[in-house]
Amino acid sequence: GEYSTSYQSRLGRDPWIEPYTAERLEQFPGEGKDKLAIVCPAFVSDCLETLEEINIEGREEFLSYGGTSFISIPCLNDRNDWAQLVADWINKGSL
Repeated sequence: GEYSTSYQSRLGRDPWIEPYTAERLEQFPGEGKDKLAIVCPAFVSDCLETLEEINIEGREEFLSYGGTSFISIPCLNDRNDWAQLVADWINKGSL
C-alpha cells in the first residue's frame, strides 16, 4: 500500500507544518483513496488528539467526503513490550 505523512496539533489559525491532517482527510477520497489506516507515531499513549481529533472527528470527516473504511491504529499505551523496552533503556542508562 501507499503511505503519506501529515501534521496535526495546529492551534487556531496560526501556520503549522503542512500538509494538515484535516485537509488530507478531506482530499484522500477524491484521489481514489477511500480506505485509510491511520497511526500517530509521535504519541506513545492515546490522548485527546488521537482519540477525539483523529479517531472521532477525523473519521467523520474522511467518511463524509466519500471514504469507506477508516482504521485508527492505537498508540503503544500500556503494552507490555513497550513498558519492557522503556525499562531496558532505563536499566542500560539510555534515558
